[in-house]
Amino acid sequence: MSTFTKTPGWLDWYAQPSKPQFKLPEGAVDAHCHVFGPGDEFPYAPERKYTPCDASKQQLYALRDHLGFARNVVVQATCHGADNRAMVDALVNSNGKARGVATVRRSVTDEELQAMHDAGVRGVRFNFVKRLVDFTPKDELLEIATRISKLGWHVVIYFEAVDLPELWDFFTALPTTIVVDHMGRPDVTQPVDGPEFELFLKFMREHENVWSKVSCPERLSVSGPPALDGERNAYRDVVPFARRVVEEFPDRVLWGTDWPHPNLKNHMPDDGLLVDFIPHIATTAELQRKLLVDNPMRLYWPEEV
Repeated sequence: MSTFTKTPGWLDWYAQPSKPQFKLPEGAVDAHCHVFGPGDEFPYAPERKYTPCDASKQQLYALRDHLGFARNVVVQATCHGADNRAMVDALVNSNGKARGVATVRRSVTDEELQAMHDAGVRGVRFNFVKRLVDFTPKDELLEIATRISKLGWHVVIYFEAVDLPELWDFFTALPTTIVVDHMGRPDVTQPVDGPEFELFLKFMREHENVWSKVSCPERLSVSGPPALDGERNAYRDVVPFARRVVEEFPDRVLWGTDWPHPNLKNHMPDDGLLVDFIPHIATTAELQRKLLVDNPMRLYWPEEV
């Protein structure tokens, strides 16, 4: 009997994903995924805003092999707060095939940061999505960013498009490489050349330390169709936005599955069909290799590049 009860209505990850038709380039990296618990071994944080299903490191790495990825970047999930043990455990049991992104507080010691670095952590995540986390003071986040910059780590930022204007000055003060989760969650019902998305592109144009993940179409899509029932041309309303970022900033983009897809409300994608989204946004072999191999290797395994 598990210690934890899932949030009512929680959608579990798709248990038997199809095999992608798109053949990933050799050495491809799933640059955004998570592990949840298992809760009996790695308890969920008391302050969490949701309780997920369990999603273990063994299940993540089985999915990696099934889809054809070579490596993973495991991002600390908000349900674990700043207790990074589940994520670090996934890294140290990956045979060197995983790196990580942690969540830390101001109280973290230099010794703890070094131990995470030795385990494979290469970044910290700052979450500004108010429904997922409580607000952390910006002076604390800036202090953390300054400390982790000495280890060569980067900062991953998660925010929604409408909040970019008020966060702009803080983001541009960060002394590290910055990776934006999921293109800053654009409203894909707006024009791709409209003012909201144009501001995000301006943010990337004016700051060469800013990268973007072009992942999570299943979160951004309004009209779909979803990656289910054999649909290999899914989330068509997201394609123009992601393609625009990939083509304008080919050396600063990443892609990941977001497995096990926390907090999805209306459907759970087939991860095999989700991989088939990639050639719609990275339309040449060169762009695909940069997105899936060269860029994540440069950021997370620079010693091998």
